[in-house]
Amino acid sequence: MNNNFYITTPIYYVNDKPHLGHVYTTVACDVLARFHRLDGRDVYFLTGTDEHGLKVKQAAEKAEMDPQSFTDKVSQNFRDLCPLMNYSNNDFIRTTEGRHIKACQHLWNLLVEKGAIYLDTYSGWYAVRDEAYYGEDELTTRADGVKVAPSGAEVTWMTEESYFFKLSDFQDRLLKFYEDNPRFVMPESRFNEVKSFVKSGLKDLSVSRTTFDWGVPVPGHPQHVMYVWIDALTNYITALGYPDEQNDLFKNFWPQAIHVVGKDILRFHAVYWPAFLMAADLPLPQQIFAHGWWTIEGQKMSKSLGNVIAPSDLIARYGVDAARYFMLREVPFGSDGDFSHLQAVNRINNDLANGLGNLCQRTLSFIYKNCEAKIPQPQVFTKEDEGLLNLARTATLEKVREELGQFRFHRAFEQIWSVVDLANGYIDSQAPWALKKTDLGRMNTVLYVLCESIRCLAILIQPIMPEKAKSMLAQLSLPENFSFDQLATPLQPGVVIPQPQGIFPRIETPEHHVG
Repeated sequence: MNNNFYITTPIYYVNDKPHLGHVYTTVACDVLARFHRLDGRDVYFLTGTDEHGLKVKQAAEKAEMDPQSFTDKVSQNFRDLCPLMNYSNNDFIRTTEGRHIKACQHLWNLLVEKGAIYLDTYSGWYAVRDEAYYGEDELTTRADGVKVAPSGAEVTWMTEESYFFKLSDFQDRLLKFYEDNPRFVMPESRFNEVKSFVKSGLKDLSVSRTTFDWGVPVPGHPQHVMYVWIDALTNYITALGYPDEQNDLFKNFWPQAIHVVGKDILRFHAVYWPAFLMAADLPLPQQIFAHGWWTIEGQKMSKSLGNVIAPSDLIARYGVDAARYFMLREVPFGSDGDFSHLQAVNRINNDLANGLGNLCQRTLSFIYKNCEAKIPQPQVFTKEDEGLLNLARTATLEKVREELGQFRFHRAFEQIWSVVDLANGYIDSQAPWALKKTDLGRMNTVLYVLCESIRCLAILIQPIMPEKAKSMLAQLSLPENFSFDQLATPLQPGVVIPQPQGIFPRIETPEHHVG
């Protein structure tokens, strides 16, 4: 396994405020970034904002602001999410930055030199909301006669002078690359959609606009601005110092790139982006994962319905770590999911309050009261003791590593919670409160095994719930930020622990669901 790991979110479009969908993607990337750091790898984690295009210009006009001031304001809302949701990103990129404009224009010139870009006229059905042209066969007509794209966005017929990228030249190369790299796009069902699209025939791609001016100017032809996708996608290499391909960031991390995106922008990342890179003789990313969408209580998120969940509301109700846990535990990452407050409360109460929280509180409170607040000295371990210790110290990490390698967050968390369930069953069957009267040596051994299980669980949940993990470690009088190789370093008996405090409080059921 290469020791470098580069993970990216999409850059988020600044025509509106951040919502649950933005948080979902970035939390997933943050969990992976934190996991791989703790697993001993060098990690670079990128997020940021996409700030050009007609939609942004129109949104700025509606807000009665110039586009740069508007993007400064809205981009800051996304940047503010980083400390709010406890992201561990290494960089936050904006496409209006000078370093990005430099990178885009260098790539453009390189594509021109390679003969991959030419000037022509384009006519077609254009969706402003999607910043994309669509073929006639992709459109449907509403009852009012308006044509709409597959996304539901209205389209209008447009004709303009445009530069084109010779996408049609890359059909065979792309299909060969897909064949040689069967895990390039995940999940597999999404990869099948990508391959089917490419096999159906690729047309050259319009990559500039003259009908608006809010974008990266085309070098030597400032009346053209770069089409949003050639601009936006370049961000992934801008952040690594491109066009300087000899700097350490680019050399070490670009070949290891993993892009995590919503399923609606998969085509741009899995077809157009690889073709741009092939044309420029640049390495391709290692993998692209397309996740599903969230609905809210069975309905699509919509401002008009008033059901858009702001990150601040999510945190106010559940707390940062519990919200992070719920989003990735409840629904398989590649599938669509429905967000329900009742589901969130049930999951948080069952897994966190009743499961992990109860295990910590029962164990540590008993030790505080009955063992002079000291980690007990164990005696001989039984086969059952060793089974729980092995699961906590070694076996679970191996399983979690395997599941996260497939982006199966929910199953990775299931592996961790199998330790929680086993430990809760262990404390019930061993009954240290009864052993206190009959066998203090055995009681101490049982309590030590439980403390070790809690220590390992705290280390394992660090990528998901970093603050709660710190609290758990502190209750064992341990420092924070344990790497995974420290799972094998056992607790020292005799260490004094502080008076235990509840780590995972129960959450009341939402009023509208009561009864």
